[in-house]
Amino acid sequence: MSFLKITNLRKSYGSLEILKDINLEIDEGGFLVLVGPSGCGKSTLLNTIAGLEPITSGEISINGKSVAGLHPSKRDIAMVFQSYALYPNMTVAGNIAFGMEIRGVPKEEREKAIHQVADMLQIGHLLERKPSQLSGGQRQRVAMGRALVRNPQVFLFDEPLSNLDAKLRVDMRTEIKRLHQRMKTTIVYVTHDQIEAMTLATKIAVLKDGILQQFGTPSEIYNNPANLFVADFMGSPAMNLLTATVEGGGGDLSVSLERPDAEPLRLPVPQVSGLAAHAGKQIVFGIRPEALTDPDGADRNARSLVEGDCLIEVVEPAGSDTFAVTKLGGKEVVARLRADARIAPGHVTRLAFNLDKAVYFDPRSQQRIG
Repeated sequence: MSFLKITNLRKSYGSLEILKDINLEIDEGGFLVLVGPSGCGKSTLLNTIAGLEPITSGEISINGKSVAGLHPSKRDIAMVFQSYALYPNMTVAGNIAFGMEIRGVPKEEREKAIHQVADMLQIGHLLERKPSQLSGGQRQRVAMGRALVRNPQVFLFDEPLSNLDAKLRVDMRTEIKRLHQRMKTTIVYVTHDQIEAMTLATKIAVLKDGILQQFGTPSEIYNNPANLFVADFMGSPAMNLLTATVEGGGGDLSVSLERPDAEPLRLPVPQVSGLAAHAGKQIVFGIRPEALTDPDGADRNARSLVEGDCLIEVVEPAGSDTFAVTKLGGKEVVARLRADARIAPGHVTRLAFNLDKAVYFDPRSQQRIG
């Protein structure tokens, strides 16, 4: 049974509809990440779960009970904000204990909870400091500690790492992941960073313009994007999305990709439901950079591995990988090669296409084919 369930949820401000028929559910102990570009409605959706925003229609239930219309204090949730929202005149211990004090938790019980959470978050040595004496990462730990001592049914995180520098974000991401594995609590987490989403989530909901584009596991979202938006948004570097022509018919299909100063590159493609209906037409051919590599570095377990010659325009060594830029289908294409791959700009190089990993989209509907 779903622990947190959102059914046909709509949210409007007057005539402006922000959330449009959202349906989501997550099991107890799950980690749901709401991801999408700025203005897509993810923070609004989080606020409706928290009770900070009333819903226009639909239903939100936690542990089988409807919370629609219920005051935030009655929902048994805890929220961690982007801005930390710490009281500057209180010590770290005071900030962590404040909610418990308001609820009348006895002092001895408060002290025990403070030290348990401080040990878990490795901030025991900071308990007597004020927020102004802390780094950004330490402040974020205190904000998390204040939520953790409540032991709520659901934790809500609203872009908690966006104010941190790149290295600290990675460190805190690991801390949050470790915390979730240890406590097994239900978490809903908002971010615009798709790497954060892929790393943390058990389920991802991709939003755009208030519409749920796709809901699934990180693997489903990454490997089987439902439409062009999801394919382009999830992944770094982004998926290569190229204009191609479907050739052949029946069970003998190929996609043709234009190449500068050369014959089109024809790639025989595996059977894909619905692709034959596009024979003779243009489609969008999608392939991730890691599925386009040097032949020696290609996945030998791939059932459909096709090689083709490509003119390399740019080579970008990146330590553990080498990225190469070529041009196909009138667009720049990024290939991800081994660090020691022998490749040079201005030379024609043989690349291997793992077509097991390729996806195809209808350019008009922008939905996936097959």
